[in-house]
Amino acid sequence: MEGPELKRWRNAGAVARRTLNHISESMEAGMTWHSVIESSERYIRRHGGNPAFPCTLSVNNIAAHFTTDHTLTPPEGVEEMILHKGDLVKLDIGVHVKGAIADNAITIEIGNGGNHTDQIRAAKEARDASIEKMHPGTPWHEVGAAAEQVAIDAGFQPIRNLSGHQLEKFNLHAGVSVPSHACGPNHQGYRGVVPSGGIFAVEPFNTTGSSGMVENMSPRNSSNIYRVTGNVEIRRAVAKKKLRPLGATMARYIEERYNTLPFAERWAYPLLGKPFPDDDEESHQRKWNNLVKKLQDIRFLETYAALRCADGGTVGQYEHTVHITDGGPEIMTLP
Repeated sequence: MEGPELKRWRNAGAVARRTLNHISESMEAGMTWHSVIESSERYIRRHGGNPAFPCTLSVNNIAAHFTTDHTLTPPEGVEEMILHKGDLVKLDIGVHVKGAIADNAITIEIGNGGNHTDQIRAAKEARDASIEKMHPGTPWHEVGAAAEQVAIDAGFQPIRNLSGHQLEKFNLHAGVSVPSHACGPNHQGYRGVVPSGGIFAVEPFNTTGSSGMVENMSPRNSSNIYRVTGNVEIRRAVAKKKLRPLGATMARYIEERYNTLPFAERWAYPLLGKPFPDDDEESHQRKWNNLVKKLQDIRFLETYAALRCADGGTVGQYEHTVHITDGGPEIMTLP
């Protein structure tokens, strides 16, 4: 990759990093989760990018994939979505520029009280140790082993059922996964070597829990994030009477706006105001639920669950987007 195409990836990386730095430096006790999330997405748009996925804010034992919905309903086990002194917060920001994606994340302690210093440092150093190994031809299991060693040496467990991921144009999770633990050379999911020219999101997670595992939070759509699968043609679905014309119109709205990148429920929900301007909130919500169910049934849409540590440990994470050149890794999300 070279020329204008590579420049778009670098531009996305620059916006992603500026957003992460600006928002994380402004976070403090008393702020709502929603205000942080909305500020992040607004900052991205004001600085030349678009969100590649909804900003996610994951607090304490929540590991990943939570964003707010339009009703501001807290996730399972959370009473109020307000930042408190001592909270361990993962802020995950994705940006795309004409489909070229940058993905980065940081972990901070609200109030900087020093209660999570070692865990935060271990997450950052695990990410950096992984990246140092990412030269063309390096077996993937060596990348994962480097991340795990840092976590174990610092007294934490690596999260073993989360991994980094390859990035392609308009494709956030493209094929190859990046291990964040010592998976060994024979692991079916991480065979092969680091390829020259690939672009990867490198994001080791660690936990104070003993299991090193995350689990889905209830309900199934607890993340409030959806994605168009790209596997269903709307015209054909209507012809086969799997989708009514109004549902097809809504599906087209969604696909035109977000392509196959993840989107927030709160972004798409207001689209119902166009065909049903006089309906009340209860009617809109019922129609939205029916629409989403139908689009999931025909596999036009998929949803995500928010993730938390399986045994209640606090979770740390750091992430960069990396371009693999013949000379080694180029970090795309540097200041």
